Amino acid sequence: MALGQDQVVTINRDGVEVTDFAGNPAEGRRFHALKLKELAYMHPEGFATGELKHGPIALIEEGMPVFVVVPPKARAVLHDKMVSDIQEIRARGARTIVLAERGDSDVAPYADELIELPKVSTLPQPLVATIPLQVFSCEMATVKGHDVDQPRNLAKSVTVE
Repeated sequence: MALGQDQVVTINRDGVEVTDFAGNPAEGRRFHALKLKELAYMHPEGFATGELKHGPIALIEEGMPVFVVVPPKARAVLHDKMVSDIQEIRARGARTIVLAERGDSDVAPYADELIELPKVSTLPQPLVATIPLQVFSCEMATVKGHDVDQPRNLAKSVTVE
């Protein structure tokens, strides 16, 4: 699936204003949550897979979109844990938007929307997942009528004193 305005509208079809990002590394998911805050003025949360049962799962509601970045199958333990987490997220009624490497048949049955990533080695995989998530943030902001080149209340540079 390619991410464009039509897909953003589909993902946000119920006007849900909260989105979660799950996956490893957690810093990457928090970064994407921050981009969605800055551009689309939403309040998402980014967290690592291991944190799911320590709070975020309590907030999942029917129809809530949750982006899940699945590690490549080469990282078997993390991959299998993420597939299990996707099942738990869906069991609570969330809509799962899953980013996984092309051909990962383990996740397809549990993804409401599947974004296939090119197969790369495990090290650059989080960077590859960054591209569609950045596109989503920009497209969501555009759909909501916001100027992605001039987000409100953000400084273009920071002065260190």
